[in-house]
Amino acid sequence: MDGNGRWAQRQGKPRLAGHRAGADALRRIVEAAPPLGVGILTVYAFSSDNWRRPQQEVNALMTLFGTYLRREVRRCVREGIHVSLIGRRDRLPTDLLPLINQMEADTAGGRNLHLRLAIDYSSRDAILTAINAKPEGPITRAALSERLGPDVDFVIRTSGEQRLSDFLLWECAYAEMYFTERHWPEFEAADLAQALDHFHSRDRRYGALGAA
Repeated sequence: MDGNGRWAQRQGKPRLAGHRAGADALRRIVEAAPPLGVGILTVYAFSSDNWRRPQQEVNALMTLFGTYLRREVRRCVREGIHVSLIGRRDRLPTDLLPLINQMEADTAGGRNLHLRLAIDYSSRDAILTAINAKPEGPITRAALSERLGPDVDFVIRTSGEQRLSDFLLWECAYAEMYFTERHWPEFEAADLAQALDHFHSRDRRYGALGAA
């Protein structure tokens, strides 16, 4: 979900307007994803490094998260969208935690799409937490993957940046990458469909030889 602030500044608007437009873009993409065959959608909403931003912007983002959770919970239940949070919770505003818990509980039965919101998320921290968790046996690849989450097939990064930025590093070991110059607020269902067309045209070899 990259480029909200730059999109707003390009139009002479405050950065918060870009974040609001980014929330609207998320709704569009969540609606478009299931018909296109997407079963799990993980969006990078707020990285652990984003706490370094100006306090006014951070506060506005946290308020926007709360607004999104309140506004979208009924629609997610109705459309069978299971919402969960990945990332730390201990640093989030205390009034946000009940909303997160309620959203996760209310949408737990959703089967059309699993929407994972990465908030206060750092992949490096997640890997360390998984390794340091009380082990029930040797730390194998399979055990670590089970603690971290499913492997990622496809990463879309908007706004022209071409890096992972501490996002799902373990899970993206064999992910296909797709970079677009479009900022997140202007990313449409058609853009998602185009990106997925690129994904389906690729030969995923996982280190082996491709088809002759």
